[in-house]
Amino acid sequence: MSTAAERAPRAGRAAEAPAKTHEPTPGQTVGPFFAFGLDSVKKHEVAFPHSPGAIVLGGVIRDGEGNPIPDAVIEIFAADSDGSVPRARGSFRRDDHTFTGFGRAFTTDEGRYEFWTRNPGSVSGEAPFFAAVVFARGLPDKLHTRIYLPEDAAALAADPLLASLSAEERSTLVATRTPAGHLTHDIRLQGEKETVFIAY
Repeated sequence: MSTAAERAPRAGRAAEAPAKTHEPTPGQTVGPFFAFGLDSVKKHEVAFPHSPGAIVLGGVIRDGEGNPIPDAVIEIFAADSDGSVPRARGSFRRDDHTFTGFGRAFTTDEGRYEFWTRNPGSVSGEAPFFAAVVFARGLPDKLHTRIYLPEDAAALAADPLLASLSAEERSTLVATRTPAGHLTHDIRLQGEKETVFIAY
């Protein structure tokens, strides 16, 4: 049994993490059955379609050879147009009217995904963007990336992530605005014009 004096030095180290005693387990591929349990009706409707400010964000997810991936899943997270983070009850319960901030879409046989959403606003002065997560068969883990709005050149130039990249790399993270006001953005998992992914 330890004495109070022996226990005293430990009190100051309470916040320290213990030494690792086990080797990390290896990664496991995401597919091919990762989609079971993820699908739900209207999960791609982050905003109610055709409501004020609603736009379509869509694109194609491709593999390293440029072929469309027919069974990928993409999730997006974003602030509302005024920069607020959705916290209303309807956003969590998905009442079909309230902006949710989160959506999930499955690709078609042509590798295309689509969301009904809104242009995200700046949360604290930074360039507005969608945080995106991609799941696909053969991946050892999900992939994190961003989809930036194309309009504010000054905000894009000041963004720390974009500023750390080459012009070619930056172009893989910035969406294109269509004449109708929607957004299009393709994601390339590897190879030529590979999308920049973020490690966490």
